[in-house]
Amino acid sequence: MARPARALLVGLAVVGAGIVVAALRVNQYVYFAGYVVLQYVVIATAWNILGGYAGYVNFGTPAFFALGAYTAVFLIQSTRAPLPVLILAGGLVSALLGLGIGYLTLRLRGVFFSIATLALSIVLQTMIINWEYVGGSRGLSVIRPSGPPFGSYVTFLFTVMVLLSVVAVTVARFIERSWIGRGLAALRDNEEAAECMGVPTLRLKLFATTVSGFLLGVAGAPFPYYVTFVEPNSAFNLDYAVNALAMPMIGGTTNWLGPVIGAMLLGTAQQLATVTISSEMNLFIVGVVLVAFVVLAPEGILGLVRRLRGR
Repeated sequence: MARPARALLVGLAVVGAGIVVAALRVNQYVYFAGYVVLQYVVIATAWNILGGYAGYVNFGTPAFFALGAYTAVFLIQSTRAPLPVLILAGGLVSALLGLGIGYLTLRLRGVFFSIATLALSIVLQTMIINWEYVGGSRGLSVIRPSGPPFGSYVTFLFTVMVLLSVVAVTVARFIERSWIGRGLAALRDNEEAAECMGVPTLRLKLFATTVSGFLLGVAGAPFPYYVTFVEPNSAFNLDYAVNALAMPMIGGTTNWLGPVIGAMLLGTAQQLATVTISSEMNLFIVGVVLVAFVVLAPEGILGLVRRLRGR
């Protein structure tokens, strides 16, 4: 069986498994926590397209995520648009932001690019705080649509996030195994040498920022219906920036599977800590695990496995 067909079957099987789990109607917290873990799969995969494949570390993850969320809030307020429209619109608006950032930071590399993306997040948060139509600094309550599938909107959102995570991972896998992935790897290793070899570094950087922004916006679009109360501090939460960076580094940044492994492990650990200890422990867990992997396995879990196999 050809690899694309096999990958498609695996993706459909994962979506089918998600629907089966939703139909079982187990404890609601399973879907509530599962949504968060799968959301981080999308976020970590999106970050890795730019930060892992291209080597441009993005600290502005909350900006793209929140823009997707607030695009959805705007459409809910103005048109009561259905969820698929909210997801598509959130992704497109965040993709436009990514394209714009790509153009504005053409000459910035390394830490300067990272600082620029962090500044973007601060500027965008300030704008949202002063935009009263979407709640401003006080926030805004969102009413979920009635009559959701599976009898619960959280369960429905869980299945939606299963689908979105499969789409995000499929896109990352396709990029990695195409000429685009090889070009991004050359860009990451040595941008000047890649330019000399004829690699279209400008177009690849714009492509990576746009696709990464799109997927981050897609991850943020269902957020208003998930929390039902959106305010800037939750949408622009620092956790998104830290986890988006830590999860691919823990799993491995050079392979599409790395962010998935990192998000599943770290996301699950955080949800267990939230239930058993406190949600305040989340960033502490991320910090401890990240430091341990930087010291003991700088190439992540996948790199560690390859190293052990090579012995």
